[in-house]
Amino acid sequence: MNASETSGTATPNDGQTEPWSRAIKLNSGTKTPGRQYLSAGGRPGGSRTGSETPSHRIENEPGYTTPVFSGKLAQQKLVEAKLTSSGFIPRNLVTGEVGWFYENLGIDDTYFANESVDVIADHIIALFGAKLLAYTKRDPAQLVIDLEKITEEGQDGKEALYLNPLPQSSAPPIESTIFQVIKEASLLYCLPENPFFRTQPTGADPSVITPQGSLGHAVQEATYACKIHQAHFGHFCNRLGSAYHKLKTVLDESDATHAEVLNNIKTRFREETYTRQSIMDVIFAHPDLIRLLYVNFAMEHYPASEEEASKLVPTLSYQRLQTNQYLSYDDLKAKLRKSVPNKHELAVLEAFLEFNRHILKTNFYQPTKVALSFRLNPEFLHKMEYPKTPFGVFFIIGSDFRGFHVRFRDVARGGIRIVRSRGKENYSINQRTLFDENYALASTQSLKNKDIPEGGAKGTILPSLGAEPRRCFEKYVDAVIDLLIPGETPGIKGPIVDNYGSVEILFFGPDEGTADLMDWAALHARERGAAWWKSFTTGKSAEQLGGIPHDTYGMTTLSVRQYVTGVYKVYSLDESQIYKVQTGGPDGDLGSNEILLGNEKTTTIIDGSGVIHDPQGLDRDELRRLAKARKMIVNFDKSKLGKDGYVVLCEDQDLKLPSGEVVPDGTDFRNVAHLRYKSDIFVPCGGRPEAINISNVSQLVDADGKPHFKYIIEGANLFLTQQARLWLEKRNVVVIKDASANKGGVTSSSLEVLAGLGLSDQEYMDLMIFKDGKPSEFYKSYVKNIQAKITENASLEFGCIQKENDRLEGVKPRTLISDELSSTLNDLQAELESSDLFDDLSSRKNVLSRAIPETLVKQVGLDTLMTRLPEPYQRALFSSWVAAHYIYEYGTQATPVDFYHFIRKLEKPLSA
Repeated sequence: MNASETSGTATPNDGQTEPWSRAIKLNSGTKTPGRQYLSAGGRPGGSRTGSETPSHRIENEPGYTTPVFSGKLAQQKLVEAKLTSSGFIPRNLVTGEVGWFYENLGIDDTYFANESVDVIADHIIALFGAKLLAYTKRDPAQLVIDLEKITEEGQDGKEALYLNPLPQSSAPPIESTIFQVIKEASLLYCLPENPFFRTQPTGADPSVITPQGSLGHAVQEATYACKIHQAHFGHFCNRLGSAYHKLKTVLDESDATHAEVLNNIKTRFREETYTRQSIMDVIFAHPDLIRLLYVNFAMEHYPASEEEASKLVPTLSYQRLQTNQYLSYDDLKAKLRKSVPNKHELAVLEAFLEFNRHILKTNFYQPTKVALSFRLNPEFLHKMEYPKTPFGVFFIIGSDFRGFHVRFRDVARGGIRIVRSRGKENYSINQRTLFDENYALASTQSLKNKDIPEGGAKGTILPSLGAEPRRCFEKYVDAVIDLLIPGETPGIKGPIVDNYGSVEILFFGPDEGTADLMDWAALHARERGAAWWKSFTTGKSAEQLGGIPHDTYGMTTLSVRQYVTGVYKVYSLDESQIYKVQTGGPDGDLGSNEILLGNEKTTTIIDGSGVIHDPQGLDRDELRRLAKARKMIVNFDKSKLGKDGYVVLCEDQDLKLPSGEVVPDGTDFRNVAHLRYKSDIFVPCGGRPEAINISNVSQLVDADGKPHFKYIIEGANLFLTQQARLWLEKRNVVVIKDASANKGGVTSSSLEVLAGLGLSDQEYMDLMIFKDGKPSEFYKSYVKNIQAKITENASLEFGCIQKENDRLEGVKPRTLISDELSSTLNDLQAELESSDLFDDLSSRKNVLSRAIPETLVKQVGLDTLMTRLPEPYQRALFSSWVAAHYIYEYGTQATPVDFYHFIRKLEKPLSA
């Protein structure tokens, strides 16, 4: 008898509970396939032989490891023997029915590993009886073996669980069990591949299931161990140690050789001190201590609400916690030191404890979540590796990604970057360096944000190999929002334990790989009920969400060009006669606008597609054509190259240049091309961080000791390391570092945030969002205000740096002057925020009327704006404007008397 396949959301017997129904234990790592239903074929006694492969079987793929029960075949023989002896199924049909059950229903091996022979035999008899019943009713379509349910096409699949309470059971009410299943299922969704669900010897195949009874940690404990393990621990342990510190005090970091030695030792220590495998070994070796560490974490962050306690008995999680020993931080630390004699293992376990101690809030116990997120007190970072302590650190980890967010002030903004990996080796490197890159980017951002309200911040996302980057970004954002807004939907988004105790607002911006995702993040924040959704992201689409795109209005380039033209003015140079090398091609934001706004003779451009070079200068009209079309140099018309000009593309092999030189590999040539060419000025507008570092900077000087460039304006973030900048300045190269040159974009984004905070929802819709594809007059005027502010700030800072350089007669490098200027501004801003100067209403109004763009003040009114803008933001806006304009006018050596005179000027309203 045939049982047909259906397209509905069928349940056994249309939802009626059969006597044989029971919960099917699903593999915690199963990734649900698409819409597929199973049907049993054949008449009684004529079932399939089991030779066919079930169509819905999931094999190994990213995010899922196919489980294998090594004892399955032997168990199958025992089941056959059991059924043969029972006599309920004819002897000649037993092998076929058992084979069909084992091979054709697609039942996960986890089921067979965890059920007894008796139970499996009962299930087969029940299914055989169901087929007989369907036959007697003459309606084979009524027999539907439905092991899966799914949602609408294109959405993630979901699995159905049937829970039947046992008679006279002392278990908690079914509601509590369902709630527990939901909570633990969300943890399994976040981290499905978890080696700590079961204990196995090092090197064992994690896909091989061992029989029940050898299982290790419970779901929550295992998830706790896994997420800290995947945090890669290097950020919670002192990887460098005292030996490195002593060596650093002996060597001279200003010496290129010494600096390279220190850098190599630091890199090796970071890679080898605490490997992922060694940490895993420690976790497997000390399950009892891991359990105590988990309880220490859980007792602090498990949300035991009064409402939950009044309606239900305590959840299973909470009951389990009560049966485990709880030790305080001090007691647990003492136990660790008494129990673990090995120093390496002790350091790993103490890092768990320190992680617990510095968690301020987490969504770990949220009923539903798509990724785990933790707000950390950054005091756990070791000063030797991270000399400047951030204000806040978020750690986010999901099934197919991990990420961080670091900010250096309460009110802070920065881009979210997706770090892509080219292969396993590159992914392994990115795992080790992700936080370090994030920290460095945020630190640089804090220097760059010196004259705006928001401090520096940055976020990074590292997708697993094969993962979809957009999906990773969406999970990252949702998990962060879990910690920013209170949960108010019982069973879905409930309250969390908040040891931070203050409202936090993060401002995200576009970066590598996320430029087209800012709209989604803003809209998702609105869907989640965030009042600050309009200012949550910058770089939104102008037409749909009122964003102010940097590339369209050349915001970043406006700042870079102020420094370029400032250098030309100081050194009396004719721009049209200057030769220029540029990284970052005509397809990019900064690269395209640098081409469009500049008038130099560009000899070389290096971009993602390769290298183009013409010693006489590339055809300007052709470059402009590419810049306007946002196309890479691969599209350059080669007929417009001079006789010595050439293009080397990444895919080229054994290419002969006009000089006769042969390029074996185009990619290798491109990767070091910035060290090859010479010109008057070098403007990096793109490229990976630390492209010029202490190990290769010497290649920028020829055999006669002459530098390749006279001037370097660092438009791309972190293109040069600090040591490389100082090395070049010692050789009389004028270097303007990124924190000064590349700040136009952050100024634009800051004022985009201000518009989102200052306008009501309706005003924002009317004034910032395009109508019929056209901007409002308010929007156009506001953009002009932003462009003017960028030009003003860049010009003021360049003048301040140059004035200080002249005062010191060139003794101090501009790089250090820029750093001191940023530090002075940031320190003064912090002092002003906590001073009572802001409390004087008259002074506050006089400053805010100057700091807020005129267009916004005229539209909304200053008094209204002061009621809408959050007080922490107002303080930051007030203090950043005062600090910047005071230092830019009086310099870093300004005195208290100078500050007095400056404040006296502000006593007069702007209109006066």
